[in-house]
Amino acid sequence: MRILSFVVAACLAAPAFGQSPDIPPDLENYIKKAEPDYSWKLEKKEETDAGSMHLYRLVSQKWQGELWEHDLQVFIPKEATDKSSMVILNTGGGAGGNTTALGLEIARRVQYPVAVLFQIPKQPLYDGKKEDTLIAETFVRYLETKDSSWPLLFPMAKSVVKAMDALQEIGKKDWNVEVKHFLVTGASKRGWTSWLTAATGDKRVKAIAPLVIDTLNFHKQMPNQLKSFGKFSEMIHDYEERKLIPLPDTTEARKLWQMVDPWVYRDRLTLPKLLVHGTNDPYWTQDALNQYWDDLKGDKWVLYVPNAGHDLRPQDKPNQPGAKKDIFPLKAVDTLGAYSKLILSGKTLPKIDWKANGTINNAVTAQTKLDAKPVSVQSWYTTSETRDFRKSVWKKDAKDVQVLLASDPNNPAPPLASLHVPVPEKGCAAGFLEFTFNIDGTKFNLSTPISIAEAKK
Repeated sequence: MRILSFVVAACLAAPAFGQSPDIPPDLENYIKKAEPDYSWKLEKKEETDAGSMHLYRLVSQKWQGELWEHDLQVFIPKEATDKSSMVILNTGGGAGGNTTALGLEIARRVQYPVAVLFQIPKQPLYDGKKEDTLIAETFVRYLETKDSSWPLLFPMAKSVVKAMDALQEIGKKDWNVEVKHFLVTGASKRGWTSWLTAATGDKRVKAIAPLVIDTLNFHKQMPNQLKSFGKFSEMIHDYEERKLIPLPDTTEARKLWQMVDPWVYRDRLTLPKLLVHGTNDPYWTQDALNQYWDDLKGDKWVLYVPNAGHDLRPQDKPNQPGAKKDIFPLKAVDTLGAYSKLILSGKTLPKIDWKANGTINNAVTAQTKLDAKPVSVQSWYTTSETRDFRKSVWKKDAKDVQVLLASDPNNPAPPLASLHVPVPEKGCAAGFLEFTFNIDGTKFNLSTPISIAEAKK
């Protein structure tokens, strides 16, 4: 999966960090625009031992003269006693293969209906352009035309909104159920789509789970990327080639940044949110989350998958030749399934209140307060010659990281866990805590943000 990251290294005209620019109306206006071509129809239904599978053909919209058609696959597990809430996974490609298997697995774990929306976005377009090449093309066209319907992320988000419309209509017609709530998830640019779907203010979106999209607060991310990597990630070369990095210092370019950065919509994004990242994702710096985590409002959780890249599958030698990968992103699926099941059933996950304390006694420290005792807590630790940890191997329960878990059985106060990452003599070190919880017989993991300690120069 490839993803957008296109903002100026030093966005001179951007608001100061912490200041909230006005929420631009363009996304909401595009979502509200009537779509006469919208339609859906059932193409196939199958009954299995695990439940039923329904395949629909959805037409979500016409965008720039192009009709957007999608496969919409719905899985209803036999254990699903409540069909009024659903998970929507938005993704690329078409129905079938590994994504269908993933939808079935999530439905089995969640025990609610799961819908998988495919063909996000419609592609190829404009002389065969796909993925980031296509997104960059639409950004350039916006800058040239000032037509705010051009950024491709807008129709991507609208596809999810129209899928929710269709699923509500299907619920009434076929299940005699009013579908009220949706948990929206997706990976990479489809994780971006999940953020922007919620940013529309649609009250049907009960929660989101954006995966591997660690670039909110753009005007902070790009300087941090240059600081960490010494250059922009090679994964975003499409934007450099179209001269979108650095972002042109124009009114239209600044508006483009505002329209597509979920950070700008953060006052609306108070709903529950689970972020899932790989520690070795080649797109983002390892502390990218720290550029926006404190600004996120409402309930929020993060899971880091150690030694995993953009596909969330752990590797023995991350981002190196000959690396072996796990077949399935099991840790990510475990936590996504538990989160979805708990949130849709009206429950919540344990609160993890993380606070970085800075450098104390030659160690970068952070303290975490939990409102539930975990089954276990472990540290993850790695080192690098620079702040670029993309090829570093993370080790579990390393002696270099101190973890203190305090909980008095005679005191109901929440347990505390402290992380200490020693400042190395040279280079950089990084660490985070991972907690394992067991709620209603379901085990899952949650993390703290990553702390980085850098040798004194």
